[in-house]
Amino acid sequence: MTADQPRDVFDFADALGPFKTIHVHEPSVGLRGVLVVDNVARGPSIGGVRMAPDVSTAECFRLARAMTLKNAAAGLRHGGGKAVLYGDPKMPKADKERLVRAFASALRNTEEYIFGPDMGTNEECMAWVHDETGRAVGLPRALGGIPLDEIGATGFGMSHATEVALEYCDFELRGARVAVQGFGAVGMHAARFLAEKGAVLVAAADSRGTVHDDRGLDVAKLIELKDNGAPVEQYEGAQRLERDEIIDVECEIWIPAARPDVIREDNVGRLRTKLVVQGANIPITEPAEQVLAERGVLNLPDFIANSGGVICAAVEYQGSSEAAALKTIARRVRRNIGLVLEKSKSEGKLPRQAAVDLARARVEEAMGFRRFSTFSTAPGFL
Repeated sequence: MTADQPRDVFDFADALGPFKTIHVHEPSVGLRGVLVVDNVARGPSIGGVRMAPDVSTAECFRLARAMTLKNAAAGLRHGGGKAVLYGDPKMPKADKERLVRAFASALRNTEEYIFGPDMGTNEECMAWVHDETGRAVGLPRALGGIPLDEIGATGFGMSHATEVALEYCDFELRGARVAVQGFGAVGMHAARFLAEKGAVLVAAADSRGTVHDDRGLDVAKLIELKDNGAPVEQYEGAQRLERDEIIDVECEIWIPAARPDVIREDNVGRLRTKLVVQGANIPITEPAEQVLAERGVLNLPDFIANSGGVICAAVEYQGSSEAAALKTIARRVRRNIGLVLEKSKSEGKLPRQAAVDLARARVEEAMGFRRFSTFSTAPGFL
């Protein structure tokens, strides 16, 4: 069985979930997608719709579980879910709209799931989803939403996570060299917020390649390139490297903000950094995280470090303002990073295990109050 073939829900089941897995297939419009609602004991699930040609049921489940832990760790009264849609996100807009709308329509009655943007989808896609289902976050401003990618909610939270983590490191943020793998909606804003606080972006990579300059890259110019649809390799005046050579760049802060499992046992030895701030979901395998810990590299787990986006989404879902969202992100991310790193230090655990313990305890407590422990139809709220 290959990774992209559908697998039975019980291949992944444990005490937390998944509660529901739905496969959607409509050949007449080329639609193929998967929804995993993992656990909704704390409330209806929020999770993004990821669009890529090589997504899989297994990836969807892992991302849904990460959302269960992320939402619980962030203190949100929402469970975790995720949807994946097979397709090229750069397809013609009319074709993409047709697929997204068809997928949303097929899931319109799955009220336990609230759609959000993810890799390959954006606020325009969420507008289409909302039109079909009435359930979406990360909406355009014109629809009363707080566009997560436009304001850089996830990257904003990562900058606060980094500041707290530096209390456990031997360097300061001002002058610290930063390398970003995946200079997209998350990575570019993480770089922007860190640069505003004095850090220096020395390398950035996207799907086409890497640019590197130890003197520092102009973050604003890189963002302008990406906003115009150009790859980072068109940045002038920097050394051009192969895409995966971003792993070899020496820096103090390394940010994976691309795909899952980009750092594994076979390449973790190439990393030359002191702090990893995970912007993508599940970007580093657990064995590789163990190697980093043994080398003394502090590694902030994804579902704590990159929770700013879903915190913003939850605030939006309740009708609050952008200012309230940013304030909530800063407060909750800083508190939870502090709790996790202190627990990690005092109990001798990896930061990920400390984070999982924190989140799982909150989910299990909520499950104890439910007649059916993974299910709730109550509206989510902060």
